[in-house]
Amino acid sequence: MSADSTTFGNSATPVSTYRLQLSPAFTFNDAVAVVPYLHRLGVTHAYLSPILQAAPGSTHGYDVVDHTTINTELGGEEGLRRLVAELHRHGMGAIADIVPNHMGMPVPESGNRALWSVLRDGSDSPFASWFDIDWSAQGGAVLLPVLGHRIGECLHAGELKIDPAGDPAVPESAPVLRYYDHVFPLRPGTEKLPLAELVTAQHYRLAYWRVAVEEPGYRRFFDISTLIALRVEDPAVFDATHRLLLDLLEHGVLDGLRIDHVDGLADPRGYLRRLAAAAPGKWIVAEKILAPDETMPEDWPCAGSTGYDALRALTAVLTDAAGASRLTALHAGLTNMPEDFAAVVAQSKAHVLDQVLHAELDRLTELLAAICRTDIDLYDHTHSALRDSAMALLAALPVYRAYVVPGEPAPAESIKLLEAAAAQAAATLPEDRYDTLAVVRDLALGRIGPRDQLRDEFQVRFQQVCGAVAAKGVEDTATYRWSALPMAADVGADPASPALSPADFHLFCALRQTRHPTAMTTLSTHDTKRSEDVRARLAVLSELPEEWAAAVAGWQARADELARASASEDLAASDEQYPDAELKYLLWQTLVACWPIGEDRLLPYLAKAVREAKVHTSWTAPNEPYETAVLDFTRLVLNDEELRGEIERFAGRVTQYAAANCLAQKLLQLTMTGVPDVYQGSEIDFQALVDPDNRRPVDFSGLASRLDALNALDALDAGESVTTETLSDAKLLVVSRALRSRRDHPQWFGARANQTPLFSTGPAADHVLAFLRGDRVAAIATRLPATLDRLGGWRGTALALPAGTWRCALTGQTYEMGSALGDELPLERLTAALPVALLVRQDEE
Repeated sequence: MSADSTTFGNSATPVSTYRLQLSPAFTFNDAVAVVPYLHRLGVTHAYLSPILQAAPGSTHGYDVVDHTTINTELGGEEGLRRLVAELHRHGMGAIADIVPNHMGMPVPESGNRALWSVLRDGSDSPFASWFDIDWSAQGGAVLLPVLGHRIGECLHAGELKIDPAGDPAVPESAPVLRYYDHVFPLRPGTEKLPLAELVTAQHYRLAYWRVAVEEPGYRRFFDISTLIALRVEDPAVFDATHRLLLDLLEHGVLDGLRIDHVDGLADPRGYLRRLAAAAPGKWIVAEKILAPDETMPEDWPCAGSTGYDALRALTAVLTDAAGASRLTALHAGLTNMPEDFAAVVAQSKAHVLDQVLHAELDRLTELLAAICRTDIDLYDHTHSALRDSAMALLAALPVYRAYVVPGEPAPAESIKLLEAAAAQAAATLPEDRYDTLAVVRDLALGRIGPRDQLRDEFQVRFQQVCGAVAAKGVEDTATYRWSALPMAADVGADPASPALSPADFHLFCALRQTRHPTAMTTLSTHDTKRSEDVRARLAVLSELPEEWAAAVAGWQARADELARASASEDLAASDEQYPDAELKYLLWQTLVACWPIGEDRLLPYLAKAVREAKVHTSWTAPNEPYETAVLDFTRLVLNDEELRGEIERFAGRVTQYAAANCLAQKLLQLTMTGVPDVYQGSEIDFQALVDPDNRRPVDFSGLASRLDALNALDALDAGESVTTETLSDAKLLVVSRALRSRRDHPQWFGARANQTPLFSTGPAADHVLAFLRGDRVAAIATRLPATLDRLGGWRGTALALPAGTWRCALTGQTYEMGSALGDELPLERLTAALPVALLVRQDEE
């Protein structure tokens, strides 16, 4: 069936998706203009960032304030329907990202009418059950940590004021309390109280912003106080917050959903079951961060995860294991950091629990103490022992959560995980805590005492905190403290397991084919710390560890010389102010992986990195002298011609090999088992760091022109003679041809199309990664290209294919394969034009 006659809108499963980051700067109307390009690229479904009404000016949409309205700043429902109509006109569909875990707390607060009702009426509000609020804390009030100073100081400074005119955004006219741009409703009957009494008589407690870390209040999205957790486990809350989305699914406006942060929910399985029942047959994937040896729970009714497991595997299979070990040793020698990443993780999780998630840990401890007070056998477990034990167990758990459902026997895998974590936690505790640790473990597994409300709540909250500890402790702390292997330090990856053999990659794909053949695959997202092509460059360093070590030594010596020469009273090279060795090493890696990069992108990234590391400075306690020293040191490096020249030369050497990695991982992702997603702009060489760098505007007009030029060559049947002058052209060629193959022949890549490993013979066999999809398509990629080059190339290495005529969709070359034993295709011939090949058998239809 031709592409023009194929209709993908309303299909059960997308063939491919393309992520679009919507914002007030890129609306539905802007997306409409991009649809023809996406169609020519070969995409079947646009994958939209959250579309519901978000906080004013939101650049991401994850701070939803109204579930009944399509975001007016994006163009509203009319704009969405216009976009979908254009997609349908091109035989395409749409899926959307949804946010069931939390809502935004906008400024002014009247923008969230459900929250406004709770602030006005407290637990008597009809919306009180919507939010995960600890009503037993703060005297039954909602903690609002929004003040820039302690409340007494704000009162004395006249910063809190009554506005008798009310808020024009609220239909009922009533006086309000204002704090700069913040607006709060007044509890009925308190309007005439003196201000000092009035602020303490509300259903909310205004507090200094630092209080959020240590005082109980509402469950936040990790540590973000402007995102308040929802209780979608309540059927009424689920219905109210999903009604519009389900209507869009029912009427074919949307074809599927991506579920944000499913691990934050009280009952992920229950939520997915309710969603699947409400949207039968729709494609639903859940954002689930999986450990390397972890799989999606088999009883979750969804297509699978959003693909961070595939991202990890694809980067790892292009990383040299022996070289990664040498890089780890080099990093330890330069920075005095441990070689064992697990030690950094343990330290980071403990720091996060104590400094960032302190209030969440306290809430768990209070639950434990309350449980112990109801059971004579548990009376003598002290508050301190319970807190220490809970903290140690949370820090030791290696996954986002163990899936234990109150009232159900704990799964064997969950028991294994928690018992192993308890054994590890015991090594960090004094012996007199062992009994208490066992109690905490067993309560988390639901195997102490009769089931009751307190025990159920502890089981649920323990798992919710697990996810926050993993995200904040590993992704947002440890990976910024330990930069030995940044290619393996992304969302869902594991620097402790940075490399994967081809055989293990094939096993990973086989398990995916068996369990979740229509789950998403990805290489870059709005949350990745480094884009796919940055990781591809960093992976090359694992093949050049000695050259890299020598280069870093030279750069560091030159930079230190520059720093000493520029030191003054204002920039003293003291221990507190001078950038530490870890930051310097991160700088060298970032420069090589993103070259050329200017101050406009590099300085904000490093400022964020040092705050996320939480060693010398942090978001809550900025150390301005240290941050200034980091930025000044970076400017010295960027402004020195000698250093710039040396870095540029080394970056060029890396890029010649990274090109093979970039193309290999993209081809493999687009052809392996699963539904591939292409993040906006990543169809060409895409060098991006953590947000907001990875959410920069995309030049779709330029992409369209580049694609049209490639298509013109195809139309002239000159594919075999194309010389790709840039990596971006080569990558766009790979992406467009692979996506079109999927779109035009979805049966070749679908859930029923097996993925069969292909193995080569010859001295360079380890440098080939290849597989068949069904019996019609073969994907072949070069791996570890620098080592391959150093060892003398392919040297007769060859690959056997099933008999038939095979045509490369990238170059137009054809290859005749006979049925005789030993009939093989030389890799030198296959990769003469490009380091990858996408072969399609021509003798069958």
